[in-house]
Amino acid sequence: MKVTPTAIPDVLVIEPKVFGDARGFFFESFNQRAFDEAVGRHVDFVQDNHSRSAKGVLRGLHYQVQQPQGKLVRVTRGAVFDVAVDIRKSSPTFGQWTGVELTEDNHKQLWVPAGLAHGFLVLSDFADFLYKTTEYYAPVHERAILWNDTTLAIQWPQTGSPPLLSAKDAAGTPLALAELFG
Repeated sequence: MKVTPTAIPDVLVIEPKVFGDARGFFFESFNQRAFDEAVGRHVDFVQDNHSRSAKGVLRGLHYQVQQPQGKLVRVTRGAVFDVAVDIRKSSPTFGQWTGVELTEDNHKQLWVPAGLAHGFLVLSDFADFLYKTTEYYAPVHERAILWNDTTLAIQWPQTGSPPLLSAKDAAGTPLALAELFG
């Protein structure tokens, strides 16, 4: 497994060793011992989620103000542009974002630790997106930062039309007004 820090050093791109031939491929998508070694501490995952979204769907930027979730995310079908935003006020990378393309072909995963907001934009006709979380989903504590906040200036890829948003995401809060982590 290859582990590469991003512009936000706590956010890691994880690339498993893929073994392939004419029959297909095999890779270990998760190994607790190897993952803990990669992030430098033991991490317990409590929930696995799977979403399917159409091209142009933008989900995020989500986080939970209580029961913050660390997320290990990957794509099993299609392609997305995945984004993490540091919303920890005490962090040297506060207010910065990092993005990586996750696809069914590159098999990359992204580790987004608790304390960051997360979102993704679907680039393919549809995408199956899987993620492991370190805390249970708690809708009462979920918040959304506005996906196109000018302060963040996230460079979302162009998909040919405006992103498709849920009502919750369209009404996201600008970073300057959001509930943040210390």
